[in-house]
Amino acid sequence: MSRAEQPSRRTVLAAAVAAAVTSGAVVTDAASAGAATAPDADEPGPGRPVDNRAWTTYRDWRSGLAEGVVAVAGVRPGVVIGAPAGTTDYTDPHTGTTAAWEYATWTSPVHHLRVPATEAIASWNARTPDGTWIQIELRGTYSDGTDTPWYVMGRWAAGDQDIKRTSVDGQSDGRSSIWTDTFAVDAAASGLRLASYRLRLTLLRRPGSQLTPTVWRLGAMGSDIPDRFTVPAAPHHVAEELIVPRYSQEVHAGQYPEYDNGGEAWCSPTSSQMIIEYWGGRLTPEQLSWVDPSYADPQVDHAARHTYDYQYRGCGNWPFNAAYAATFRGLQGVVTRLGSLTDLERLIAAGIPAITSQSFLKTELTGAGYGTSGHLMTVIGFTAEGDVIANDPASPSNEAVRRVYPRREWENIWLRTKRYNAGGSVVSGTGGVCYLFFPVRPTPRQRRALAAVGVR
Repeated sequence: MSRAEQPSRRTVLAAAVAAAVTSGAVVTDAASAGAATAPDADEPGPGRPVDNRAWTTYRDWRSGLAEGVVAVAGVRPGVVIGAPAGTTDYTDPHTGTTAAWEYATWTSPVHHLRVPATEAIASWNARTPDGTWIQIELRGTYSDGTDTPWYVMGRWAAGDQDIKRTSVDGQSDGRSSIWTDTFAVDAAASGLRLASYRLRLTLLRRPGSQLTPTVWRLGAMGSDIPDRFTVPAAPHHVAEELIVPRYSQEVHAGQYPEYDNGGEAWCSPTSSQMIIEYWGGRLTPEQLSWVDPSYADPQVDHAARHTYDYQYRGCGNWPFNAAYAATFRGLQGVVTRLGSLTDLERLIAAGIPAITSQSFLKTELTGAGYGTSGHLMTVIGFTAEGDVIANDPASPSNEAVRRVYPRREWENIWLRTKRYNAGGSVVSGTGGVCYLFFPVRPTPRQRRALAAVGVR
């Protein structure tokens, strides 16, 4: 997203929703030799207002309702098209092209949220060879026992030659709406909540093809974050810094303006690419051959193109970034919310950096030098004093990307759900949203850290 303080196209959080209804090999370097480490834990702490559920195992894939899909076992279990359930036409709204597609579906069991939610965000990890794509839908039951419609949470392909990956605007039943990538109850103050949901996955391919998408992970994060302008301070436990590649979005300003006006707005894919490469993900010369050879760091241009949402008209669709990360061998990605800097410290101590979403005035984050209505950056560690070490892509050069931000300021701008914009109006904050990319086979310590923040 752009670092400028301007109205954002994403109005996904509860404060905004209440006001409007629409009809759409890891290396670490300890920063202090005597640094304390975050305590291990196997379960999320009590009272955490976030519920994560993902289907990832062979048993999971066997548990759903399959129509034309089959579950496959192995190192990374998933679902693929077996005998298609039928053929359907799809008119791509961004090209006007109508084509026929064979399809098969998998519908999850009902998941009852441990925390009845005001919002839900789906995530998926998949492989989509050329000539294939997937659609993800959510249908929920409200706390009063009534049901939502089937909402489209994304139409996605790793490439952009067959369909243009897209969110779907204009989806609402008058009680909830889809805002780009987020299901949101329209009037959270009414007490209405999402009590349970099912996810439906549709796998599509060209008629007569033997190719198939493979989906390895499907899930959603539901949350009920209270309205707050400030959050309590979390005690400092960890002083450690992960060695993460540094890329500046500003280096790419003006490049490929068809993808959200170029690099100035590419904070999300730039952050994603940093973490992907931290975990060893690399693009081949063939994959990068479309990029102008005079451009530095062509992998950032590639990430922007392959996370671009043609409806949102930007690269900041959260699940699209997680799905892009999972196209790299051995990686998976999810979108979630964390509850405190303690959560982040626990992940850093286990060698897992995080991509965080925040918005702030220029005066609210010392050392940033800018204000933003929505910006992604990568948290890579904490100093001995507890301040946040971030790779901030809104920097003038790769060398300037590493920043140290005051702990208390950074904590508040990331975790709050309400803030004042430059005009003095109350607008929404992201409430701790982050992307987590991590290995398909985490180490025991990484697995414990992920479980402690509610992710499996």
